[in-house]
Amino acid sequence: MSEEPKYDMRKLVEADFEKHYISQEGKGTAKYGKLVFELPQEYNEIVAEGDPIDYVVSPQAYFRGASQIPGAEFNSSFQIFVKPFFLDKVQHRHPKDEYLIFLGASFPNVFDFDAKIEFTIGKAEESETYIIDKPTVIRVPAGVYHCPLNFKEVNKPVLFLAAAMMPMFGGIYDMPDGTTQEMYYNGPMQCKYNAAKKCDSCGKCLYEKWERE
Repeated sequence: MSEEPKYDMRKLVEADFEKHYISQEGKGTAKYGKLVFELPQEYNEIVAEGDPIDYVVSPQAYFRGASQIPGAEFNSSFQIFVKPFFLDKVQHRHPKDEYLIFLGASFPNVFDFDAKIEFTIGKAEESETYIIDKPTVIRVPAGVYHCPLNFKEVNKPVLFLAAAMMPMFGGIYDMPDGTTQEMYYNGPMQCKYNAAKKCDSCGKCLYEKWERE
């Protein structure tokens, strides 16, 4: 029986692979170019009337899932909170898991944490509110109600990442008339197919393939 060929890791490390800059021009017709995306700068678009807009450092970074990397089943925010802010007052649920990550943003020490954040998991009599006062990760399983999320005290900057295992951010909300409504939001960005149109979360780009034609 012949032995399977062994990989020579030294040759692999020393290999002079084709290199590409992270830009549309740099990636050109690269085989894996669609899997690499440069994060755009984003600014607050949706803030309730009367709320301040300087509760986070701007510009902010978001990864908008499959609209930016075809086939992605993940989207995430990257926000640095510098002031108290009631971020999400309305309970809802997601069709997929969501992870909420809270870290100190007094870099480089992410454990330098001085804030008090309240987050509720569960609905009605099952609700439990957790007080986050140290670096924390919370998993919200698919279908589990959650929120409010309230950054009550922010004495030092907090890095907040909300990562949903979905191609586009969205949630399922209970409406006053007893029905439910699934709503999606893809950020303050242009339509991928029409530069003159704002993204309306139609979902067309979620069916693109990452492979080159």
